[in-house]
Amino acid sequence: MYLSIKNLSLTLLSCLGFLGYGQKHLDRYIEIGLENNEVIKQKNFDIDKSLYALKEAQSLFSPNVAFVTNYTIADGGRTIDIPIGDMLNPVYSTLNQITNSNAFPQLQNQSVLINPNNFYDVKLHTTMPLLNYEIIYNKKIKAQQTTLQKIELEIFQRELVKEIKIAYYKYLQSVEGIRIYENALAIVKENQRVNRSLFKNDKINRTAVLRSDNEVTRIEANLETAKNTSKNAGSYFNFLLNQKLDSEIEIDEIMELPNEMITDNTSSREELKQLGQAKEINENVYQLTKSNWFPKLSGFADLGLQDFDFRVDKSSRYYFAGLSLEWNIFSGNKNRYKLKQVGEDSKKISSQIDNVKQQLLLQFEVSQNNLKSALEQYESDNKQKETAKKYNGDVTKLYKEGMAIYIELLDAQNQVVNTQLNANISLYNSWIAFAELERANSTFNFKR
Repeated sequence: MYLSIKNLSLTLLSCLGFLGYGQKHLDRYIEIGLENNEVIKQKNFDIDKSLYALKEAQSLFSPNVAFVTNYTIADGGRTIDIPIGDMLNPVYSTLNQITNSNAFPQLQNQSVLINPNNFYDVKLHTTMPLLNYEIIYNKKIKAQQTTLQKIELEIFQRELVKEIKIAYYKYLQSVEGIRIYENALAIVKENQRVNRSLFKNDKINRTAVLRSDNEVTRIEANLETAKNTSKNAGSYFNFLLNQKLDSEIEIDEIMELPNEMITDNTSSREELKQLGQAKEINENVYQLTKSNWFPKLSGFADLGLQDFDFRVDKSSRYYFAGLSLEWNIFSGNKNRYKLKQVGEDSKKISSQIDNVKQQLLLQFEVSQNNLKSALEQYESDNKQKETAKKYNGDVTKLYKEGMAIYIELLDAQNQVVNTQLNANISLYNSWIAFAELERANSTFNFKR
């Protein structure tokens, strides 16, 4: 299933005479639009934010070192009773008797507060995960979320390119419409002048003069409408480029359709990549949830000083290190139900992928058929335009020779104007259809 752009090019070139794809101004405008668009800037900010989130997830593998200090004072509360006097006083008394001295004093039983009083502890506390699957899968998810946001940006950029192209073609369409009405106005004004002259010479009746006056008024009104339409089209185009609404728009005079083949490329659409990435994220969410059953191993180490009354000496220094193992044994099947929820999400995404594939294929086929119809319509309108020109020329000669009435001349001239307008509309409708086909197939190359 494909559409030959080479054949389309030949069709257009034979019908239009000046169509082409050398759209240098349009290509430059697309670059400006992609550079200036505020939504794209915002999405780039989101991408930068997600990259920082990824770096944050990577930093969880590194050790964490904190300076910790504590100072405590205490009084009252629980105590530890130490019967030193009861244990040693009998022994000391015996020794004093033996030695006939008082070298061994009597001791009092001690009661020590459990809470340390006037005690400080200053240390560097270091922790590091050694085995933690949650951190591993969290990092993978963050990386995939960054990729997902980049894909979302590409989708928006392609949509913006399509909108810029369509807006540009509609502006060119409106400019050509102004030119057609200006030419028509020149013709009807000349008819008005001739009819008034003939009326003064009693060669025609007043009806022809009134009709020519009405035609001038009608064309002038249509011209004013066309100018307003063109102004609105230009303003919208400049809006898409995020520049002043009244900025001058340069026009590509020569265009050629690309001499290439457009084949079905919907399988590589960013929308499918987006869903595929979402499915991969969901798989890692499944593994992240499942990792709750796995043990977590981490290490810690303290290096510091501690003592009473702010003393600092060799005995104040200490280190304390160890390993910590955490393993969830039972959580009321909470994790099992979470896994089932993630599994349902995976089924939903798979269904969405199948549905979107069909939608994108349908969009491609519809856009392809719309382009074919637009080209055929232009070919028909262009032939009618040529026929109307010949008919107008013949009627004009007859009118000058007095062999045709003014109504016939007016009808012939209106046919020329109408067929020119129709050809102009179908011409740029062909370009609009091509832009939509290009979008449906994701064939626009951003690296031009």
